[in-house]
Amino acid sequence: MSMSIMDIKQQHQPDSHPPVQDFSTRTQQPPTLGYWVGNRDDVNFKPVDSGTILETMRRPVSLIYEPRLRAVGIVQGGTVTDLNDEAALPLLSTLGPLYPEWLGDRTFLQTHGLRFAYLGGSMARGIATTDMAITLAEIGAMGMFGAAGLALREVDAAIGRMSAALDSRGLPWGCNLIHSPNEPALEDKLVELYLRRDVRWVEASAFMRLTKAVVRYACTGLRRGDSGEVVRSRHLFAKVSRQEVARHFLSPAPDDLLTQLVAEGCLNEQEAQLAREVPLAEQLIVESDSGGHTDNRPLNALFPVIAGLRDRLSRQFGYRRPIHLGAAGGLGTPEALAAAYALGAAFVLIGSVHQSALESGISADSRELLAQAGPADIAMTASADMFEMGVKVQVLSRGTLMAVRGNQLYELYKRYNALEDIPADTRAALEKNTFRMSLNDVWKDTQSFFSGIDIAQLERAERDPKHKLALIFRWYIGNSSRWPLIGELARQADYQLWCGPAMGAFNGWVSGSFLEPAENRSVQQIALNLLEGAAAVTRAHQYRTYGLAVPATAFQYRPTKLRV
Repeated sequence: MSMSIMDIKQQHQPDSHPPVQDFSTRTQQPPTLGYWVGNRDDVNFKPVDSGTILETMRRPVSLIYEPRLRAVGIVQGGTVTDLNDEAALPLLSTLGPLYPEWLGDRTFLQTHGLRFAYLGGSMARGIATTDMAITLAEIGAMGMFGAAGLALREVDAAIGRMSAALDSRGLPWGCNLIHSPNEPALEDKLVELYLRRDVRWVEASAFMRLTKAVVRYACTGLRRGDSGEVVRSRHLFAKVSRQEVARHFLSPAPDDLLTQLVAEGCLNEQEAQLAREVPLAEQLIVESDSGGHTDNRPLNALFPVIAGLRDRLSRQFGYRRPIHLGAAGGLGTPEALAAAYALGAAFVLIGSVHQSALESGISADSRELLAQAGPADIAMTASADMFEMGVKVQVLSRGTLMAVRGNQLYELYKRYNALEDIPADTRAALEKNTFRMSLNDVWKDTQSFFSGIDIAQLERAERDPKHKLALIFRWYIGNSSRWPLIGELARQADYQLWCGPAMGAFNGWVSGSFLEPAENRSVQQIALNLLEGAAAVTRAHQYRTYGLAVPATAFQYRPTKLRV
């Protein structure tokens, strides 16, 4: 005897459970909030297109149901009533205006004095320039200057320029603090500079453990407010991609580090005591599949995990203020931003896409390379700052051999303990194709470089041949990120351009629009279009959840020239 699917379901359904709900009548008899009276010809019962979404996005609309058509429509105007007569139609809901300014978390915007919940990431070596930070601040967003890899005098000059341009108008700006495990003194000096120059916003990146420098920055200036709350004068944005790292920043600063900082005169007793009542960072950037340092994790899997950890630790420590989670990595289209906000992101942080902007610190030919990239034109390769630890970064692979050559150097470093151990034919190939100079000359250049900034590296290399080998190989990897900055066309095949899949997604989105040519990509137009598009996509989702017919094309916002 044959059985139907319904027979099988009923046979396996426990008697104690309620019957399976039938949703087939949901659109036939929807719940109503009242009735709408007006000119029925004004009601749009047709599938909602992108033009309708943009037209109605900033206006209040009514969503009404037509029983005869069994369709939901949208209309502006009319009268809402409790009376159900022949002229009235059931009112499902009213939707207020939706602006890009309303995406993200309102308390985050208020805390930092922002119009948009949108940040520009601090791309290293000044790729995230002062021009980029100033432009983003002027439209109501915030930019972080890419201080990593720059000399202190360069960072100091950048701080002066941003401060002069923005402070008098009360517009926020920030700088990067990158973890430097091989050069801990660099972190200390940078924090000393930030405190002396009163830098109020700092993005901490690549940290795998807490250091005295990052704790000192976050806790300096803590005070008790008039109502008893702990008031911060500085805001640390900690970029994380792992739970164990997130836990460090979501917890109060460790007692041992606070004790050391007090003993060294870097914090006072009151600051140390107050630091035990608040998380080290009240802004976390959940970094997914991004350019540069990354764990390549998908945002939709990573974000809820970090959010859950935040909620548990907030209850455990009894925090009085919300901890804002931002989203970064893979954000190159309006749909991606809308999805991040829908996950609960208080703000978004954009990196790879901004690197192709006119205000970025890379050369014009580098921006052209990025503008041709597809989502798969990326690869992982050895990192200069954490080379010996085996840490890798994500870079552009199209039009450059740097990823392949960087990985080859790391494999040779693992295999050999000294420069002299490398076979003669391998060494000759390296000198001809990768370094384009003898490795002895590379070492001389390396000695000259470190003698001016960190003599301890050379002293260690004299004792440890393998460290000397690492420094020689780091010469190539370090310079490969310098050549795109200066537009060294002869070394274009060795350009190290930090890049995630968002770059290719962005290029696909802007194809055929005014943002397709690299020379048109201002950071202002990039930001405004991503935000406008994210709001439009969010509105399309709202309409769909109320039963309107919303075709896939309605989710495809096209770039257009926008004004602030």
